[in-house]
Amino acid sequence: MEDEIINKVAQSSLVVFDLEDYYPDDHVVDLDVSQWLTEGFLLRETEFRSQLKVMDWTPFEDKYVALYCSTDAILPAWAFALVTVHLAPFALKIIHGTKEMAIIEWYQDILNKLDYTDYFENPVILKGCSKKAVPNEVYTLAIQKLIKVSKSVMFGEACSAVPLYKAKK
Repeated sequence: MEDEIINKVAQSSLVVFDLEDYYPDDHVVDLDVSQWLTEGFLLRETEFRSQLKVMDWTPFEDKYVALYCSTDAILPAWAFALVTVHLAPFALKIIHGTKEMAIIEWYQDILNKLDYTDYFENPVILKGCSKKAVPNEVYTLAIQKLIKVSKSVMFGEACSAVPLYKAKK
C-alpha cells in the first residue's frame, strides 16, 4: 500500500489574509467632469450648474466615487467642489483623483475597520496572487496592520511564500 499524501499546509496554523476578499468590485466608480464642459474643455458656469442640477445622481448611491477630468481642460477648484456638493448626498466617499486612488481609499477604510483576532499571534500569509487588480499600495497598508498582531507574515502562496516579518521573542 502506498503512503498517503498529507497536506501539511492544511494542517498548519497558517492563516491566509487575502486582500481580494475585500475587493470593491462595483462599489468604486469614476466620474468624468468633462461631460459637462462645452466640447469637453470649456467650463461655462451657467450651463455647468444647470447640467449638475438635472443629473441623476442615484447610480452613485453608496459608492466610492473618483472625480476626474479626462481632457486637458484647466478647471477652477470650485468646479470639482460643486460636483461634490451634488454628489455628496448619494456617495459614501468622493475622491478627487483616479479610480485606483479611490480603490486604495476603499481598502484603507476596510483595513481600519477589520477585526484582526484570527491573525493574533499566528503565522500569516498575505496572499499575493490575485485575479483582481489589487493596487500594490494596498499591500503596504495591509502589512502594517498584520505586523502588529501576527507571529509572522509571509507573502505569496503557501507553496512559495516569501518571508516578510517575524515577531521578536
